[in-house]
Amino acid sequence: MRHIISLLMANEAGALSRVSGLFSARGYNIESLTVAPTEDATLSRMTIVTSGSDEVIEQINKQLNKLVDVVSVMDLSDGDHIERELMLVKVRAEGADREELKRMSDIFRGRVIDVSDKTYTIELTGAGSKLDSFLQAIDRKLILETVRTGASGIGRGERILKI
Repeated sequence: MRHIISLLMANEAGALSRVSGLFSARGYNIESLTVAPTEDATLSRMTIVTSGSDEVIEQINKQLNKLVDVVSVMDLSDGDHIERELMLVKVRAEGADREELKRMSDIFRGRVIDVSDKTYTIELTGAGSKLDSFLQAIDRKLILETVRTGASGIGRGERILKI
């Protein structure tokens, strides 16, 4: 089962390496990973998407909590949460394809952020399934390059990850 694990950790050199090392040492796969400083410059928030049985996820959470750099861990999948991903996709946009790509971008609430004579770069945000649907909706031969951030998430309402 897919899980989104969010954690607060020390914003210092080597912390990311120790967390990712925990996963590789135990043979756990990281499907996506995002990390950035928080409102507190001494802390970073890391969001890890991984899959595994309940026992594997429980073990991952226990091991993460043992790391000195990790301050707090929350499995966002255990409750209500908001999940978003950013995708930039560069597409071949010539002739009749230009208008169709612009229309598809609008339907998916994307934005064309760069235009050249032969290409569009489109920015989309949303759940991973929405981004996948956009890619399926356009002609695959038009896709030149795709960049995705991986999931970022936050608990809904009063559900807060804090120290």
